[in-house]
Amino acid sequence: MFKFNKTIISCAVTGGVHTPSMSPYLPITPKQIEDSAVEAHAAGAAVVHLHARLDDGRPTADPAVYGQFVPGIRARCDAVVNITTGGAPGMTMDERLAAARAMSPDMVSLNMGSINFGFHLMAGKKKDWQYDWEERFLLESKSKYSVNSFQVLEDIVTELGAEGVVFECECYDVGHLYNLKYLRDQGIIRGPMMVQFIFGFLGGVGVHPSHLEHFYETAERLFGDDYYMSVLAAGRQQMAFGTASACRGGGVRVGLEDALYIRKGELAKSNAEQVNLISEILDKLNIKLASSADVRAAFNMRPRIGVAA
Repeated sequence: MFKFNKTIISCAVTGGVHTPSMSPYLPITPKQIEDSAVEAHAAGAAVVHLHARLDDGRPTADPAVYGQFVPGIRARCDAVVNITTGGAPGMTMDERLAAARAMSPDMVSLNMGSINFGFHLMAGKKKDWQYDWEERFLLESKSKYSVNSFQVLEDIVTELGAEGVVFECECYDVGHLYNLKYLRDQGIIRGPMMVQFIFGFLGGVGVHPSHLEHFYETAERLFGDDYYMSVLAAGRQQMAFGTASACRGGGVRVGLEDALYIRKGELAKSNAEQVNLISEILDKLNIKLASSADVRAAFNMRPRIGVAA
């Protein structure tokens, strides 16, 4: 990894998979998303990763909805704004890119390969759904997949990269690291790169310490000092894998997009609660946390964009 002696905490605020019936604490409305992102930043998250939802909690790619909370986040704090380009299962490419095109984010997430996103098993864990779309949405994921061909990856990086956007390169399997190497070797993407190792989603690599070790060794061999590692583990291993990453000099992503619980059997009441927990763990290990300004400098980001007119 490139020389950067601080851990970047990213917070994924709401996501596009969990539904309102799974947790009453999931931010849904633009005001809730804005407040939750600002609170997470105050707790220590240098980066806030953003999705959007309709009033009934349904994931949406509508840039008009993003426009109801992104300017507010920028006005109230200096968090690095990271907008999804993955969206939610079933979204078209134009839908997935609409918010990034409209909001001029500092960073966007980019899945580094096509992947099956299977959330259908989650449907069997609930009986009392608040909205009729929730169970159907989860079950339909069994037949859907996210398309990220080489051409798609090249097009996204070329378009958004020309605007000065930095990419959080999301790798759900080891092959995705090699896809990223291809983009770098072709001169399509340039470092330093933030590479998010992702574990625990059905369709990608599972949550096991040996997988983290393999990802790390592979990335070190492929990218040397031209990347920064961050780790996301869905579910109950979120804090353990994040801590392991920080001990290696990497970053950690927490947030209600990836895990609804703060500990076994107890729902997290906010994103800030998760950020506070990982911050406390890292503080006890004498690991320094990166500020948003540190992240902007480390990744040579363009000047911070102020409140939209």
